[in-house]
This record gives sequence, C-alpha cells and structure tokens, in this order.
Amino acid sequence: METHEGNIQYAENTKDKIKIILVLAMPAVIENIFQTILGFVDTYFVSKIGLAEVSAVGVTNAVLAIYFALFMAIGVAANVRIANFLGAKQPEKARHIAQQSIILAILFGIATGIITLFFAGPLLKLMGIEANVVEVGEIYFKIVAIPSIFMSLMFVLSAVLRGAGDTRAPMKVSILINIVHVALDYILIFGFWLVPEMGVAGAALATVFARVIGSLALLYYIKRSTILSFRKDYWKPDKQHLWELTTLGGPAAGERLVMRLGQIVYFGFVVTLGTNVFAAHQIAGNVEVFSYMIGYGFATAATILVGQQIGAGNIDVAKKFATLCTWLGISAMAILGALLFIFGSWAGSFFTDDQEVIKSIGTALKVSGIFQPFLALLLILTGAFQGANNTKFPMYLTAVGMWVVRTLLVYVLGIQLGWGLLGVWLAIGIDIAFRAVVLTLQFARGKWIAVKKDVESECHPQTTKETMSRCVNNY
Repeated sequence: METHEGNIQYAENTKDKIKIILVLAMPAVIENIFQTILGFVDTYFVSKIGLAEVSAVGVTNAVLAIYFALFMAIGVAANVRIANFLGAKQPEKARHIAQQSIILAILFGIATGIITLFFAGPLLKLMGIEANVVEVGEIYFKIVAIPSIFMSLMFVLSAVLRGAGDTRAPMKVSILINIVHVALDYILIFGFWLVPEMGVAGAALATVFARVIGSLALLYYIKRSTILSFRKDYWKPDKQHLWELTTLGGPAAGERLVMRLGQIVYFGFVVTLGTNVFAAHQIAGNVEVFSYMIGYGFATAATILVGQQIGAGNIDVAKKFATLCTWLGISAMAILGALLFIFGSWAGSFFTDDQEVIKSIGTALKVSGIFQPFLALLLILTGAFQGANNTKFPMYLTAVGMWVVRTLLVYVLGIQLGWGLLGVWLAIGIDIAFRAVVLTLQFARGKWIAVKKDVESECHPQTTKETMSRCVNNY
C-alpha cells in the first residue's frame, strides 16, 4: 500500500481504508503539533517574563492570524487542485499549479510584510489593549511579520507536498525547526554566554530563524520529488492558474478572515475583563490548540483523499473516506477532551503561579473538553468539503457562526451576564457545535461537492467516473 507522492493504491475494504487514512493523518497530526509548539514555546518562555508580555504575544498572534488566513487559503487551493489533478492522472498540471501557488505565496508574503512595516502599531491598537502591551506587542509583531514571506512559504510549500500525498516531509521539517526554535528561544530570550538577554524580541527572532530554515527544508523536499520537482518554464506567471488558485482559495481565505475578524472583536470583549483574564484566555487557548492539531491532521487526510477520489470520479469512495476520517477524528478528540476536562488546571500551572489565573484556565479547558467531538466534526468535514472543491459553504457558515452566534454570545454571556471567561468559552463551544451540526446535515444530504454551473447537468453524482473527473477538472 503506497502513499508517497500521490501514488495511493486504494483497497476495497474498510480496514485498508483506515490504514491509508492513518498513514496520511498521523504525520500531519505530528507536523501540526510541532508547528503549534512554536507558539506554545514562545508563550511558555514569555510567561516567565510577565503576564503583560503573554498578552502582547497573544494579541499579536491574533492579528497575525489574518495573515495566516491568506497564506493558508493559497495552501488549501494548491492542496486541493494538486490532489484533483493527480487523481485524474494529470501530473504535469499538478506540477504547474504547485509552482504557480509558490509564486502567489511570495507575492502575498511581500505584501503583508510591507503592511506590517508601516501599520504594526495601528493594527495592534485596534484591539483596544493597554499602552504597555501595545509597546511590547509592536516589537514582537514587526520582527515576526516584516519577513512574512517565510510564513507564507511555510504554509504553501507544506500544502503542496500534502496535496501530492506526502505528509511525512512536512512532519520531518516541523520536528527540525522545533529543535532549532526551542534552542534559539531559550538563548535569545534569556541570554547565553556572549548573547545578551533580548526578551520578547528574542522570542520573535527565534521564530523567524526557524521559519527560514523550515522554508529551505521544504524547498529541498519538493526539489527531490519526482512529481513536484521544479521546471523553469513553469515559473512564468500563468494568469489562468493564478486565477484558479485565487477563486478556489478566496472563499477559504474569506472563511478564515471572517473567523479571525470575529475573533478580534470578541478578543476585545475579553480584554475588557482585565489583563489577567485575557492572559488566562490566551494560555488556555495555547493548551487547547493541541486538540485542533489532531482535527487538522485528519482534515488533511480527508482533503487529500477526497480530492484525489473526486479527481478520479470516485464519488462514493470519496464519501466513504470522508466519513471514516470524521469518525476516527471524533474518537481521538473525545479522549483528548476528557484529558482537558480533568487536567486543565494542572496544565495552566506550568505557565503561571497566579491561582486565580490557573482556576480560570481550568474552567475554560473544562468547557473546551466537552465540545471536542463537535470540534472534530467541524474541522474534518470542512477539510472534506474543501477536497470536494466546495470552499464557499464553509465560508458562509463561518460568517454566521462567528458573527451571529459566537461574538453575540461572548458579549451576552461573558459581559452582560457577568459569567466572565466561563461565558466566553461557552459561547465558543456553542458556535462550534452549531457549525458542526450544519456541516453534518449538508454532508448527509449530499450537498458537499461543488462544480461549475455550466457543467452541473453532466456532473450529477450518479454519472460515470470519466464524466465526473471531467467535471471536476473543468471547475
């Protein structure tokens, strides 16, 4: 059973399908966990300086999440189209669109770097945080985000490899850069031998150095790939492919932007509860994010497998893979939810000695633990929808969830009713459950595959494999 570079042989029975899912998902889970450790280590080390610094890094990362949304959207589009083309046995189209996605990543990376250079302070002030937090945050923001090109390349190069069915190379790179990052974080934040203590600026520099190394390593793996290795003539910008990536990735970007903008608004509500409460919220988020990494790992497998099967015209097999990915993810995240519920306060104690903050962290993580199965549904089905070229519906759903459900309930439960951080995390959980249920209903009704209107008549799910493959490649 081969799973490297898109050459996946699919067995008929469920047991073999589960093996394929795990072969793809587990490296992606490990990769995501190690990438998350970049932020986790920053928060851990920075917490040793002070809670104001924790808040500064947290607020900055909330703004940076808007950048991540753009970069991840390019990655989603590249991942899906590469998987589609390989499933349809068109490797040169996959190679071409991979290189075009890298061009797009470079352009967006340069643009966001320029925005940071001139508007770092004003962007942070929009969050309504205290002056001392803005001052520290601006230092961190500029160092991390002016060289945004390396953020962008990390997202897109990893997505290109995953689209070709290679989830192991991004995992190896994540392990490498985390070893580098942990060492540099300690040295640059606290100082070592001839290196002076740099505090928050040191944390930012360590992150940048790690991303530079990661980008170079991912380029190395792509150049080694028989499917993705670069061709000089494919570096010429192709309007059709760039537009294709933009239109497919646009809704994915819209989804994440809507989510992040809503997050900024409700972050503003949390900030009004006080610096300590916001610090507790940020620390709880950094602990909980490991559960997201499991979900994103199975979502990655769902996107790859659904994308390849849709490209090959195997609609029933695509749905089977999506279903299996979802159930496996729910099982894993339910276990993690129980651990968050039981050990949340204990995890918080690693970041601070403030008992009030530790108690708040424990409360937030108990609520998070209860909603973990719904989070699995939401993340993995979103990945399946994207693999089926349907990036619009998740965007619309996220807009409703973030702005009508989450933000409103954060204000009502957290501020108006005075429930504080408990109300905030209940609002988050209710939003997650709402969107998970809606996606499940759409999936069950068969309304999860998107094709162009002008070919919908020949793209009915009951048509032949050849017809469906042609439809998807006309998308």
